[in-house]
Amino acid sequence: MNTYSQDYQTRESASRVKPVLSGMVLGGLIGAGAALLFAPRPGEQTRAEIRNKTMELRDQTVDTVKDKISQAKSKASQITSDVKDKARELKHQGQDLVGRQVDRVPDTAETKKKAIQDY
Repeated sequence: MNTYSQDYQTRESASRVKPVLSGMVLGGLIGAGAALLFAPRPGEQTRAEIRNKTMELRDQTVDTVKDKISQAKSKASQITSDVKDKARELKHQGQDLVGRQVDRVPDTAETKKKAIQDY
């Protein structure tokens, strides 16, 4: 159940990244367009400001993407660790079960041997 919950949370957070990034890009474009239309400054100043705002937006987007990638890697690492722990646990349980069954074989064989001899 815990793995399902972690998987759901990972998918849920991944599904939030695309709208956030899209919103940031769209907002940046709308802001740049509005700045062009309503700017009382000369064209060179307006272009410089748009360039600066675009770089800020790019930097914010890069930071957001890096953060989401880091979170995804962390989740993947945690899931990998959980799977390895569970596999190790199941391996030990299997080994214990096989060991108990192997220990029972001589007793069962001896019992069957006596039953055959008594027949």
